[in-house]
Amino acid sequence: MVEIKVPVFPESVADGTLISWHKAVGEQVKSGDVLVEIETDKVVFEIPSLEDGVLEQQLLAEGAIVKSGELIGYLREGHVTADEQIKTRNTSAAAPTTEPLAMPAAQKMIDAHKLDAKTIQGSGKGERILKEDVEKHLAGQVQTNTSATSTSPVNLDNDERPQKRVPMTRLRARIAERLLEAQSTAAILTTFNEVNMQPIMDIRSQHQKIFEETHGARLGFMPFFVQAVVDGLKKFPEINASIEGDDVVYHGFFDIGIAVGSKRGLVVPIVRDADSLSMSEIELQIRDFGQRAQEGKLELEEITGGTFSISNGGVYGSMMSTPILNPPQSGILGMHNIIKRPVVENDEIVIRPMMYLAFSYDHRLVDGREAVQFLVHVKNILENPVRLLLDI
Repeated sequence: MVEIKVPVFPESVADGTLISWHKAVGEQVKSGDVLVEIETDKVVFEIPSLEDGVLEQQLLAEGAIVKSGELIGYLREGHVTADEQIKTRNTSAAAPTTEPLAMPAAQKMIDAHKLDAKTIQGSGKGERILKEDVEKHLAGQVQTNTSATSTSPVNLDNDERPQKRVPMTRLRARIAERLLEAQSTAAILTTFNEVNMQPIMDIRSQHQKIFEETHGARLGFMPFFVQAVVDGLKKFPEINASIEGDDVVYHGFFDIGIAVGSKRGLVVPIVRDADSLSMSEIELQIRDFGQRAQEGKLELEEITGGTFSISNGGVYGSMMSTPILNPPQSGILGMHNIIKRPVVENDEIVIRPMMYLAFSYDHRLVDGREAVQFLVHVKNILENPVRLLLDI
């Protein structure tokens, strides 16, 4: 027998939810086949089989809470015999029709609204009902009921006015916990500045075509910000440090977290050793993170750790915000929307594409003077990117 265990979680992950078995008991499994999916407060990840064999036993059902390294099933090495295959097929054929399988979050919504699962079309693997399917079903009820009567509002929660109650996802609950932790444990201050994005826009316009032909991706703004931040962290090492108990830990490496929005919520994958990466390597890594974040395929180690973070609210149209620290980090840079505005250059008013920058920092470790100087340094690098090449 081969034990099937939950992988060892990072220290920041307490437990997970077994959301889906991909193989049934008695089913043939090949090495590399996905056996089960586990959802944590950070990502959903798959557990593959390490051997060829047959799924012998599922110790935990879908929806169960699992701990790091916990035993959840057994795999028997070898192949299914002809008699076993016939028995499995006969058992499946004789099995009575059951309720459609709903994922844990979807089942909570079904129970809360007293819905009939048979009326909900599942879009998950094996027609499993997902939370999104229940929400779509409820939205359909609202539309149907509203069409039937324009005077009676839809009652989704036994009240006189429409509303619906849904369980908080593990990721959303963890985000809430981390935000409260940051605000209650760190002395967060924010300093602001603005940057003229014209030099970077000129570089992108001049070299975009050859960059894309060479590296297979369009050059975005983020690589410039990552490199400018790394240069600033080298000059102000206390910003690349963290507080652990009564100690200050100065990090000799530069792991930059890039906040990425996904359907499940905000995740922050880490660009490791960003100081050793080229512009193209940073761009390709960030694009890969963004794509896999949408697909829910980021690995735990890819979103664990980090010494500094960058958040780009500008992609959603934000003009100004105060980003919240990602503990135990001591700093986070907020990017915002680029808007053409009149500015004064050489005593003349000119139009430039301007972006507001916001730098939030832990005042327990970082003084205001260093925070302001760091942000000014980042601004100067972005407005004169050639300084990165000349190391000045």
